[in-house]
Amino acid sequence: MATTRERRVAKELQDIWNDRETSGVMAEPLDSSNLSHLKGSFSGPPDSPYAGGTYEVDIQIPDKYPFKPPSMYLITKIWHPNVSSVTGAICLDILGTAWSPVGTIKTALLAVRMLLESPNPKDPQDAQVAKMLMENPKLFARTAHDWAVKYAGAPRVDKIPLKYDETAKEGSRNDASRYAGYNKDLVDRFVNMGFDVEKVVDAFKFVGIDRNGGADYELEEAYMGDITARLLGEQ
Repeated sequence: MATTRERRVAKELQDIWNDRETSGVMAEPLDSSNLSHLKGSFSGPPDSPYAGGTYEVDIQIPDKYPFKPPSMYLITKIWHPNVSSVTGAICLDILGTAWSPVGTIKTALLAVRMLLESPNPKDPQDAQVAKMLMENPKLFARTAHDWAVKYAGAPRVDKIPLKYDETAKEGSRNDASRYAGYNKDLVDRFVNMGFDVEKVVDAFKFVGIDRNGGADYELEEAYMGDITARLLGEQ
């Protein structure tokens, strides 16, 4: 008889399959009889050095899922400050302290994909890559694209998007106006999942999150789910 965890994972995999054309992510069991070990995949985001590549992810589902996050690492080698260029380990809060039981395998994969669009060199998994992004964004973009061509099957292009240029120079800005009166730490819990500050603030406003006088506080799980759905375009 299937366990509660197995039923949830099976439902999530069916949802991923049904939504694969829209979401751009996929996941399936390595063995149909074992729902605790999956392989995920997604395409490299457009307007990034990874565009056109296919990235595979090893996914381990813990016994206490969804109360514990899935364990993920990149099988496909990638040049990215938040992914180890050696082991594929991913530095992403949603896969650790920021995980919530309302999260899903799909939202985790989408967050990893968004990390490719918005790398965070201030919180690196690979210090060498982060240093290159901070000091020489053009070389970083070229190297990342070379790796995408070599390991992820991306088509080679001459002109590589350099949207990282300004973010690399500025790092994570602390402009209070961007947070629209919300506590920075509260907003950054979602920013650390790979979402832009402006999109998080927009989601907060859409859901009706209380600014609480600018003080930090724990959001209820229902709000966490609504915010995540908004960020992922499901509302």
